[in-house]
Amino acid sequence: MQVSIACTEQNLRSRSSEDRLCGPRPGPGAGNGGPVGGGHGNPPGGGGSGPKARAAVVPRTLAPAGALRESTRRATGMKYRNLGKSGLRVSCLGLGTWVTFGSQISDETAEDVLTVAYEHGVNLFDTAEVYAAGKAERTLGNILKRKGWRRSSYVITTKIFWGGQAETERGLSRKHIIEGLRGSLERLQLGYVDIVFANHSDPNSPMEEIVRAMTYVINQGLALYWGTSRWGAAEIMEAYSMARQFNLIPPVCEQAEHHLFQREKVEMQLPELYHKIGVGSVTWSPLACGLITSKYEGQVPDTCRATIKGYQWLKDKVLSEDGKKQQTRVMDLLPIAHQLGCTVAQLAIAWCLHSEGVSSVLLGVSSAEQLIEHLGALQVLSQLTPQTVTEIDGLLGSTPHSKK
Repeated sequence: MQVSIACTEQNLRSRSSEDRLCGPRPGPGAGNGGPVGGGHGNPPGGGGSGPKARAAVVPRTLAPAGALRESTRRATGMKYRNLGKSGLRVSCLGLGTWVTFGSQISDETAEDVLTVAYEHGVNLFDTAEVYAAGKAERTLGNILKRKGWRRSSYVITTKIFWGGQAETERGLSRKHIIEGLRGSLERLQLGYVDIVFANHSDPNSPMEEIVRAMTYVINQGLALYWGTSRWGAAEIMEAYSMARQFNLIPPVCEQAEHHLFQREKVEMQLPELYHKIGVGSVTWSPLACGLITSKYEGQVPDTCRATIKGYQWLKDKVLSEDGKKQQTRVMDLLPIAHQLGCTVAQLAIAWCLHSEGVSSVLLGVSSAEQLIEHLGALQVLSQLTPQTVTEIDGLLGSTPHSKK
């Protein structure tokens, strides 16, 4: 029986064995919410042999085609989904470290955020070798070491591409994939990461070399899965085909930007890859770097991230004509948010979770209070009816259309 457990040491000691399950134990006929059977995408008849294995199989109603199998941890309300069609279970809300563990946030605040996330059922923590020139990985590693949480209870991901100034310290050559990942592991003080992402497509590196290098780091135990970030659908398909041709390991998911004003890739391209080859989506920037909130309102407050050195691009985006139009459309969502009893930010995050094939949405926060507010999107998700989604699409006018 497949179950999802994500809890602190204290919760493990205090909760009964029944409560450690993510939800009520399903009986025969359980649907796509129940953790019955093997991981999503397992071949028919897989998962063992002999009388004992056959006895564990129970009749059930199949989930709708392409539906992500989801379960809920009752203690926190956190929902867990398969990473694409792999067997790895990740929290549907993850924590990104680009903002939280950057140079503008203190280590104490970063530790508070990580602790709150873990105690609320978040088990996916994403970083990259380029974040704050490696400081994000070092900070994350130091906190994990102090906390002493079981390594098996959380998922660490990192991204490889921009590692240094030298020509050999960036890109997706076999040399940089292997050396860059080893550098990340040293900063994280870990023996392995759960997922290593190729953090950009690299026209200078042959696809076969990339796939072979990723297969090598997995076979060496430096990573358990690999994925892509900011890759095009054709490139992902090429990597998958290369892996199948040479009996290598294919990618399991793509990291992509996705929010109310950035929709085409996640909603029009990636679902086809999910259905065909099992590649899921981990999305980031659900609030468009804070644009989908009411904090800007046509101007840039002194306390926001857009005023920090190196974020001029964000300030330009906020003050651009498109940025001002998008902020106006965001204000049009206020009546829907009030009707659901939530903030616009919670509504926007829940909307991202509603998209097909999305395994997890990465949150970027600068305080524990902000994280708690964003986690409230889990309660909003259950209220998002098809009628509400249609109403949101009508107000924003950003629905992508097929180019076929």
